[in-house]
This record gives sequence, structure tokens and C-alpha cells, in this order.
Amino acid sequence: MKFVAGAALLAMGLSACGSSSSGGDSGSGASGGATGGSGGGLKVGMAYDVGGRGDQSFNDAAAAGLDKAKSELGVEGKEAAAVNGESENARQERLQQLIDAGYTNVVAVGFAYASAVGKVAAANPDVKFAIVDDASKDSAGSNVDQITFAENEGSFLVGAAAALKSKANHIGFVGGVQTDLIKKFEAGYEAGAKAVNPSIKIDVKYLTQPPDFSGFSSVDKGKAAAEGMYQGGADVVYHAAGGSGGGVFTAAKAAGKLAIGVDSDQAKTAPADVRDVILTSMIKKVDVGVYDFIKSVKDGTFKAGNHVYDLKAGGVDYATTGGKVDDIKSKLDDYKQQIIDGKITVPTTPAS
Repeated sequence: MKFVAGAALLAMGLSACGSSSSGGDSGSGASGGATGGSGGGLKVGMAYDVGGRGDQSFNDAAAAGLDKAKSELGVEGKEAAAVNGESENARQERLQQLIDAGYTNVVAVGFAYASAVGKVAAANPDVKFAIVDDASKDSAGSNVDQITFAENEGSFLVGAAAALKSKANHIGFVGGVQTDLIKKFEAGYEAGAKAVNPSIKIDVKYLTQPPDFSGFSSVDKGKAAAEGMYQGGADVVYHAAGGSGGGVFTAAKAAGKLAIGVDSDQAKTAPADVRDVILTSMIKKVDVGVYDFIKSVKDGTFKAGNHVYDLKAGGVDYATTGGKVDDIKSKLDDYKQQIIDGKITVPTTPAS
């Protein structure tokens, strides 16, 4: 069956957007907000998580994969963004409306779409789906590519960087929403920092708890959490909080301390006035996973199932933009190789 509740309203939102080949298009942030891209052949719909294109982090990384596919593969894209607090039906409707608009290859960005992808994929067996950050049975299907990452491994490296650079032996972690996925970031960060300095102090703060996902899009909450850590003595704070990370950078700038970005190389994407406080970023190559999915469909090599992008596969890494880790790069690369070689096994859940 198709999911049609609220379809008329959503269809209006999807059809109201013009087509453009520009990679800078952005959704309205509402369930019907979408943008189209010109091109021929394959048509790809992208359903963003809360924050949408322009969050300078997770969603923008996914958008970069779609933009590359538009440029290199000539695909046509349409985009729609989630809003905080929306119902499960709204996510299902968003996916179905992309399909009904002719975008029969769909990327769902974020684990919040797990159940919606599973249900809509089962109802549309001829449509190819990809979901980022979920490998659960909820989203599994013969037409679903589950794209996941070893966030713990990349976070280990930036945790080591934080400990190597901290003069106070006191660092922090701000998580957007307290879920098992974000705990992977925390676990890796903690393990990397303690590999360098077993006695380092690590503050941890989650901005919201499920089902409240506003922790990924609340700059004020991110700023307040980081301010508290800096005032308490931390001198490096890592965020895994999506759009809320902008507040962490603002707090770092005001305190004269350092911050660590996530998902994208945020020393390139954050506002210019805060880039100088970004020590490094844990790069999660969502763009690669999205592009690989689209290319596999175009090439006829699509395979369902969970595809894991880890350090060995080049799916996660740390950024060097700004030169702030140049003096410790050899140490970070040694940790990186030990993880790849299996000499270091990075935990996926926090120690405490």
C-alpha cells in the first residue's frame, strides 16, 4: 500500500519548488520543502534529517554526495527536509511523495527514518532506497542499502588529538541526542583521549533525549553546553550535534578555547569568524556513501544490505585544515594505522 495521509499538502510542497542545477538549493525545513535539480536520466530523491541542507555538518555531507552525482552522473535530484517533533507518518509521507513525483531512487538521511524506510520500501519494491546511519531490521529490505560508518574509529583519532592538545588535561563532549549512534562518537572520543592520557577528565553533555531530536538543530543549547564545559576548565570540546555544533564553536571563540567539528571538515564549512577555533573535525564521509549508492543504481550494481564505511575503507578520518594538528599528525596517523591493522579495537559504547 502507499502512504497517502496528508498527501495533498505534501504534494503541493514538493511540486511548488523549481528546478535548478545549483548545488546550493535548500529545503524549506518543512516536510514538504524540497528542491529539484536539472539533469537527465536517473532521478534521486533525498529526504534530509532535521536541519536539512545548510546545517554545515551531517545533512550537508549527504548533500555533497548528491551534488557530485548531479555533476558527474547527470542525475536529477529533489530534496525535502524533516522538522523536529514530526510524526512517523510524516516521514513515510515524505518518502512516498518523492516516489510519486517520479524520484524512484530515494536516500533517507538519518536513523530517524528507519521505520519509515522499511515500510515504504516494502510498499514500493521497484524503488531503490538508501538509508544513512541505520542497519536495523526496521529499515532492512531487498531494495534497501543501509549505509553505516565506524564513527567510533574516527572519533578515537580526534579524541587523541584533543588529549594531545589539551593544556588543562580536561576536555568535553557534546552529543546532540542521547542515542546509541551518538554514544559511538562518545565512546571513540573517550578511548582515544585516554589512550594518550589515562587520567584526562572528560565532561559529557547530551542536549536532548529521544523522542526530542531538537538537540541536532539547537544552536543555543549547543552554546550553553559548551560554555559550561569551558567555564568548568575544559579547553577542547568535541561536538556530535549536527547544527547545534555552531553554538559550540561560538562558545569556543568567546572562551578563547578549541573545539572539534564533526561529519564535514568544519574548518571549511563553519562561519569564517569561528574557523580558527576548530582544532580538527571527525570526517564522516556520508557524501561517499550517498554517491556510491547512486552510482551503483546507475551502473546496475546495486546491492541491498549493510555497507560499513570504516577507517580501512576510508569512510571516516580526521581533518587537517588550519594546520593545528600538523605537529601531532604522525602520532594520529600511527593510531590510525594501529586501528586499521587491528592492533587497537575501538569500543562502540562509552566506558561509563
